[in-house]
Amino acid sequence: MNSIQRAWRSVIRKPVKSFLLFLTVFVISLFLTAGLASKSASVKTQDTARQAVGAGFRLDCNETNRSRRMEEISKKIGEGKEGSLEGVHQKKMETAYGTQWVGWTDNSFDSLKLPDIEKLAAVEGISDYNITTCATVVHPVNFNRIEDPDNDQTRDLGGVTLLGNRKMELDTQVLSGNVTIEEGRMVTAGDEDVCVISKELAGQKGLKVGDVLEFNDYHDPEQSPIYEARIIGIYGTKQFMSPLMGGDTFRSENVIFTDLGFPEKPQGSEGEPCYEHAYFQVEDVKQYDTVKKAMEETDIDWERYDFIDRNGDFATMSSNFNELEKISGLFILVTFFAGFILLCLIFLFWVRSRSRESGILISLGFGKGSVLGQILLEAVLIAALAFLASFAAGPGVSKAFAGYLVNQQEEQAEIQKNMDADKVAKDFEESEQTVTGVEVSVTKEMLALCGAGTGLLVTISVGMAGIVILRKKPMEILSE
Repeated sequence: MNSIQRAWRSVIRKPVKSFLLFLTVFVISLFLTAGLASKSASVKTQDTARQAVGAGFRLDCNETNRSRRMEEISKKIGEGKEGSLEGVHQKKMETAYGTQWVGWTDNSFDSLKLPDIEKLAAVEGISDYNITTCATVVHPVNFNRIEDPDNDQTRDLGGVTLLGNRKMELDTQVLSGNVTIEEGRMVTAGDEDVCVISKELAGQKGLKVGDVLEFNDYHDPEQSPIYEARIIGIYGTKQFMSPLMGGDTFRSENVIFTDLGFPEKPQGSEGEPCYEHAYFQVEDVKQYDTVKKAMEETDIDWERYDFIDRNGDFATMSSNFNELEKISGLFILVTFFAGFILLCLIFLFWVRSRSRESGILISLGFGKGSVLGQILLEAVLIAALAFLASFAAGPGVSKAFAGYLVNQQEEQAEIQKNMDADKVAKDFEESEQTVTGVEVSVTKEMLALCGAGTGLLVTISVGMAGIVILRKKPMEILSE
């Protein structure tokens, strides 16, 4: 009778002990597989979330740099002098309170530089880009805006807000999922004199796709030139867009999206656009960090800008996923340590319960290593069966485990959000970001790693428990 036959007969001769070891190895293997799968799931969920919003970067003007430039140009004009230079204007005005100096800037000073935008858009790895104008207030000529009858309109500008885009599909409100098209289409590159209005404005004023809206400068609505824009789409929002400031001019329903070049026309600054944001979409999220580094090395005046990693919009969600990965890693370590303790106790029980058998075998000439190897072989046979069972159950348990951890992280994020809600006063509701699902896959590499880890646990545990045999003589074993 060879060693394997003896090991198998010993396994079936003591079914309770064998089942205890089978169940322990099964659970350990299953937990290790679930932990490894949940770590993989967290990474995939991160990438999916990033791609869902078009992983990219945003370029804004740096306010500190803007203030410094304005101060320097003002000094060039001269203290106590009227004049204009490089988009900065100074003028003395006589008011009821006496002489007042007024300073302001125009689009040429405040706008992002188009050459800089085009340099960044040309970086390898950028698949597309968008430019968004500043919120431009204009006067509606042939239609009325939506107003709240309870609001005092005395200090309101009396207009509507235009937002120009090179490609509306890459506008921040669209990328976040807050703005969607309900009729018609969005503004695309190459469009001219077109607009997309809110469904509230369309419904209340009887406007439809194909109608033409007229606008002019709100500073001089009676005399300034009128410009026309054809309605090509009607949009809806999940949550009203946050107004830039109070007044019906800036309310969400009165925001009108246009092509990139239109807002400057009725504003009275045709040929001098004001680009407030630029968005750059990354083609492959796996190259996200590489593309970011290449963009940061582009030769432009970086002091003038803020370069925003768009993952910042998902900082809470991303940190939750990172936390999930840490939890998964900790779970694997706990499983490994707890499994080691359990297996050591089980094999210690095995060795002690078979002390007479071990003593007889050693007395008959079997080496201590041979006796210990027999116990190890029995453990390997049982562990192999447990592996097969855990591999079959692994995918289902892993998905349930990863889903549970994700749900726990979402609940923690919601609790934190509610705790922070009272700290900041808002007159609008934020759009929600939720997890739509958890993708989990159990790969061959995971199974191999799990099998190797559990096998190592079994081997070390048998060795630790076998010290009882190795350190005693046959008579001592038999006398026990």
